[in-house]
Amino acid sequence: MSGLRDVSSTSLHGDDRPLALSQGDPAGIGPDIALAAWAKRRQLGLRPFLYIGDPAVIAARARLIGLDVAFREADTDTASAIFADAFPVLPVPIGAEIQAGRPHVASARSTITAIETAVALCLAGKASAVVTNPIAKSVLYEAGFGFPGHTEFLADLATKATGTPFTPVMMLAGPKLRTIPVTIHIPLKDVATALTQELIIETCRIADHDLRTRFGMAHPRLAVAGLNPHAGEDGAIGLEDRDLIEPAISTLRQHGINAFGPLPADTMFHDEARARYDVAICMYHDQALIPAKALGFDDSVNVTLGLPFIRTSPDHGTAFGLAGQGVARETSLVAALKLAASLADTARDAS
Repeated sequence: MSGLRDVSSTSLHGDDRPLALSQGDPAGIGPDIALAAWAKRRQLGLRPFLYIGDPAVIAARARLIGLDVAFREADTDTASAIFADAFPVLPVPIGAEIQAGRPHVASARSTITAIETAVALCLAGKASAVVTNPIAKSVLYEAGFGFPGHTEFLADLATKATGTPFTPVMMLAGPKLRTIPVTIHIPLKDVATALTQELIIETCRIADHDLRTRFGMAHPRLAVAGLNPHAGEDGAIGLEDRDLIEPAISTLRQHGINAFGPLPADTMFHDEARARYDVAICMYHDQALIPAKALGFDDSVNVTLGLPFIRTSPDHGTAFGLAGQGVARETSLVAALKLAASLADTARDAS
């Protein structure tokens, strides 16, 4: 895969910096929801974004879903001024015709380059945050993509650009609940062996740091879920809670991080319980994502913590079956755009 594009010109500062919005898989609903969000930009009070992708695809999608949109080629120096009257596009051509709902490996290089470019713009200080539209990993794998997903790729780009290793942490953030899975895309049968005290501590440390510096929380409260039913019943239903999670929490508290647990996961997510913490640290993917999506499917946001730039994304996939029909809801993308802008403002004020 090629490296980051050259975006080394003079940085912009403050609210003049647009958000960098990558196209995602162009055959999915990424173009649809980007267009729908832009069409409501005044009503929603959206911060300007720069769409990074194929101009022909986005223009064709606008015609297909019946939106009258003016498009203009732009970069981070011009996107904000253009945004009120035209949809700003930084061109990353695909070189092949892409039809809505029909993913094709020909688009993979453009999808990857759009992500690389968005990251480079942020690291150069020219964009305030990265917002990524959904990708189809199977399409990228067919083209030789060597990462499990967006999150790992973003961390690799940051490491190569800065020379510093980064541990990315996935957060689902909604209006009612924030959750973080310690282990992510692995089989459930492998979770117990993948969990270590070190992994739990590092995940919580990154969460505490970013909640302070980007979410503006002076004293974040981290509720740590147990792995087993009833948090293991002191070893009667599995030893991981007693032998891994409890010592990790003890270490975190010794270092001034307000983590508590392990808590039985079946009693962590009702209204009264959620009022006692700012983020739920969960041991595996579905333990975190099921409650997050149940409580905020349309307005939750995928946030990557632990990176040297802000990254948000809708919490849904490419939805190829809805692409080009004009029915895809832009709600989660709008939430991602708004959260990215808010996090960028908080991080800037704290610096």
